[in-house]
Amino acid sequence: MSQPTPAPSRPKAAPPSASRDVFRKRLRHGLLAGVVGIAAAWLLTLTGITDAFEARSFDWRARLLAPRSATTDAVRLILLDQASLDWGARENGLSWPWPREVYGFILDFCRRGGAAGVAFDVLYTEPSAYGVADDAALAEAGKRLDKLALAVFLGRETGEDTSWPAAMPANPLTVAGLDPWLAGLPPAEAPVYPKAAFPVPDVAAGAKLLGNVSQEPDPDGIYRRVSLFGVFDGRPVPGLALATFLLRYPGVSLAVAPDALHLGKSVIPLDPWGRVIPRWRTSEAFPAVSAAAVIQSELALRDGGSPALDPEMFRDRFVLFGFSAPGLLDLRPSPVAGVTSGVEIHAQALESLLSGDFLRDAPPIADWGLTIALALVSGLAVSLTTGAVANAACVALLIPLPGLLALAAYSLGVWLPLALPETAVAAALATAVLIGYATEGRQKRFIKSAFRQYLSPAVIEQLIANPDRMSLGGELRELTIFFSDLQGFTSISEGLGPQELTAFLNTYLTAMTDIILEEGGTVDKYEGDAIIAFWNAPLDQPDHAARAVRTALRCQRRLADMQPLFQEIVHRDVIMRVGLNTGEAVVGNMGSNSRFDYTMLGDAVNLASRLEGINKQFGTQTMISQATRAAMGATIAARTIARVAVVGRAEPVVVSEPLWPEEAAERAEMFAAFAKGLDAFTAGDFANALEQFSQIAAADPAAASYVVRCRDCLTVPPENWKGVCVMTSK
Repeated sequence: MSQPTPAPSRPKAAPPSASRDVFRKRLRHGLLAGVVGIAAAWLLTLTGITDAFEARSFDWRARLLAPRSATTDAVRLILLDQASLDWGARENGLSWPWPREVYGFILDFCRRGGAAGVAFDVLYTEPSAYGVADDAALAEAGKRLDKLALAVFLGRETGEDTSWPAAMPANPLTVAGLDPWLAGLPPAEAPVYPKAAFPVPDVAAGAKLLGNVSQEPDPDGIYRRVSLFGVFDGRPVPGLALATFLLRYPGVSLAVAPDALHLGKSVIPLDPWGRVIPRWRTSEAFPAVSAAAVIQSELALRDGGSPALDPEMFRDRFVLFGFSAPGLLDLRPSPVAGVTSGVEIHAQALESLLSGDFLRDAPPIADWGLTIALALVSGLAVSLTTGAVANAACVALLIPLPGLLALAAYSLGVWLPLALPETAVAAALATAVLIGYATEGRQKRFIKSAFRQYLSPAVIEQLIANPDRMSLGGELRELTIFFSDLQGFTSISEGLGPQELTAFLNTYLTAMTDIILEEGGTVDKYEGDAIIAFWNAPLDQPDHAARAVRTALRCQRRLADMQPLFQEIVHRDVIMRVGLNTGEAVVGNMGSNSRFDYTMLGDAVNLASRLEGINKQFGTQTMISQATRAAMGATIAARTIARVAVVGRAEPVVVSEPLWPEEAAERAEMFAAFAKGLDAFTAGDFANALEQFSQIAAADPAAASYVVRCRDCLTVPPENWKGVCVMTSK
């Protein structure tokens, strides 16, 4: 009685516990990488490096997202620029400093235009060199305007006054909650100033308000934050931007709290030092005119003429006057400009006051919370994914993520720190990659070690990504094939000893191989002095023909540069011949089960080898088939050499010589003559062809080879001529 055939056993799946163990291991590695990233970020904060990085990253955000126009269109600038100084000296003989009555013309023009308020970012701390009457003229213009804010400088170490002078305009500003707010700040950081520099009384008499123009830059010297007010002699003093605002809204209420300044119904975020962060705009947001143009326009209006500027441009707008001429030393660096006029910094703050779009600092807990979360996500993402492509994708997505979040927050009015989370993410990713390299990278290192002697680096990378490809087999692909050989290598080798020959070959092959690999080629093999390579396998390269031809030209150029070195070794010119063909070939792992190589087979390969040898028939050094010429595109020039019938092929092949475009342009006239000779030769007009080729034979080896052919054909006319040169040897 026959026994039933047992059913074939199914392959056993990996036990669930093994998969769980692998997952837990990767999870631990990811968490460890995240913790390392957090620790690295914290350590860098102790050095101050992240602070500098953070400041620069804010400038990047400010420049990238800076509005090019103002929200309110309510701020105008009058700048005393270099053109104004030149005009004053040329037209009026004015030397610096100008008489102060000249500035009265500016105030009168603003009054004529109905400006909402005018602020001068100029310190008049010394009497005019032109006398008291000059100061009085400026003050009278200010009184006529009745909307003028002048500058006062509050300092910790600079200034002669320690109390409010009686001759100065009374300060109407009151800030509710000021004393408790100041008490909560460290004395060294509170905006309380023991000294001040006031304008001279004769000038100050024309001011409605005084505005503080002293601003403190960040440690790197860039002005990113602005003080809206300071405290001197127990009383709050508005900054120039706030003083300008108060010229139009004198009765607005102010109250200060630990993190905000309440201005009427608006809430302005304050940093821990009582400063604000304007929404920085480009200079284009603040229309500016030169002081010279304003003065000339006022004078023209007084004389009944036509002004260059219409005073209506200042109607109901705030006008700030300041210096922008380099020699007047009032240029300041800002986040959106390398240097800008000091008055523009006040304009930035004033525009944000009017539009209510000051930025706020993200709370520290949000900064660290984001840092911790992104560091852990980064470590886990790399650790839980497999493969170089997946890891690279994680890195590519996570590295820019803190920057994208910071940009999004900035657009919403929040300064979200970038340096800390970016540092943590980078450190976590790097740690996760290193852990993966030290653990799961063992198999990759084994494959590289085992096959680096036989396969190209690109093939090895594919084997690492797909270990199942370590088996015999091939595929049909379009390749561009490269064959090179040295002319007269046998005689070269006979004249050198073993060590000299080895050194010569190694130097030559290294130089040529470096270029092949730079252009993405795969070196198939070396056969003595011969190099065999190909493109478009194992990786797809749509421009494989152009890469291969460019490689041949670069190799010839490199060989020419190396001739002095080789002359010392072999005492002769070293000439390399290259053949290139594009066509389908079988490419893949070929050999035995125990030893195989990544190589190619096919008729297209054979033709490339034939073309290398045909070079010597025409005196050329590089020859390409018509298929390669058609595929390489127009970036590389070429000239047709011949139609040849090669051994082993029934159909003739059109062959060409590739050229650098500049070489083709330089020798265009000679190549045109060659083309005429070739046309005559192909048509069987050997006498005409001989005449054409003879004219350029001395400078063109290809033409010289045709001179011989034409004479042979004239001596023994060929039968059934079809314009094809028959090659009788390989």
